[in-house]
Amino acid sequence: MTATLKVAVIAGEVSGDLLGADLIRSVKARYPGSVELMGVGGEALEAQGLTSLFDYSELSIMGFTQVLKKLPKLIARINQTAQAIIAAKPDILLIIDSPDFTHRVAKKVRKQLPNLPVINYVCPSVWAWKEYRATAMLSYVDHVLALLPFEPEAMRRLGGPPTTFVGHRLSVDPDVLAVRQKRAERSLPAKGEAKTILLLPGSRSTETTRLMEPFREAAKAFVERNGPTRFVLPTVPRQENRIRELAATWPEDIRPEIGIDSAFKWNAFARADAAIAASGTVILELALAGVPTVSVYKTDWIFTMLSKRVKTWTGALPNLIADYPVVPEYLNEVVRPGSMLRWAERLASDTTERRAMLEGYALVQQRLHTDAPPGETGAGILLDVFNARRQQG
Repeated sequence: MTATLKVAVIAGEVSGDLLGADLIRSVKARYPGSVELMGVGGEALEAQGLTSLFDYSELSIMGFTQVLKKLPKLIARINQTAQAIIAAKPDILLIIDSPDFTHRVAKKVRKQLPNLPVINYVCPSVWAWKEYRATAMLSYVDHVLALLPFEPEAMRRLGGPPTTFVGHRLSVDPDVLAVRQKRAERSLPAKGEAKTILLLPGSRSTETTRLMEPFREAAKAFVERNGPTRFVLPTVPRQENRIRELAATWPEDIRPEIGIDSAFKWNAFARADAAIAASGTVILELALAGVPTVSVYKTDWIFTMLSKRVKTWTGALPNLIADYPVVPEYLNEVVRPGSMLRWAERLASDTTERRAMLEGYALVQQRLHTDAPPGETGAGILLDVFNARRQQG
């Protein structure tokens, strides 16, 4: 009889929770025995059998000022998680994204359980800044599962752990693919018809607070120059009240239609003529769905001071994947309504800018293609690492 495979898993964000659940589902399909989970995660991993040590939304923090503010509690959660994993003595540890938390836990666990194999799902952005992290990972990570096609070469160049490009879940997401198909079949509004602009000010309170004001001014200017326009704004439940409160101050003719459920979001993606979006994974989501967009972001003051240490030439994932500027992006003091307005105008009409962006999106889609789904490839690697370590004794 095959022994139970005990997997410790740590996910600190919604995206990581989804990635982890997808991979664990594939592990269960491949492993001949039962699979037992412990660690930290959300609803998706809990559906796979995880009882989270605490509410993982506590880890959803962004920006240096937020991290400093919550540092004592963060340290306590790191210690709690590490001690729980050490006590459980799992067969393998899977850490997913959120490196400020997951990697600190992994280092503590590895000191006490030196033979425990550790898989890191989502390559840290060592190619963007803090390159020394690549070699540091050698002491506590056995294999990295990368979402982006250029990351294995970057890790090899920087002397990091073995890294495999498994693919990005968004490239095979059925909702994204369905929207892309719908958009391929639709036409832009005829002259004189109202356009639809998708607004995505971020999923964190700091992001929305900084961006809703320039979004309002851009929307106001768009209507002044182009006439009646529909604005749609999908958000997440935890930000709904804040978004509605901020949007209530907007003039009625530009007040966006707001929704929080998945159906609203994908319908907004399908019918939008262009988007203005906070920089992040959503920019890649828009690219894979075929929605022309301009990327904007405002960071906290500490990150602004440290931004010179960032090595990468762009913050937009489609640009990094295509290796040229597909999506225009504006950061901090150059986040101006006039720029957003003019890009939205060009991208919401049949222009050379729109056609060039859609051509770039096609390249991004091509480069993210894999023969097998990410979760299946990742599960195979996880089990290979586990079996290799077990054979070593």
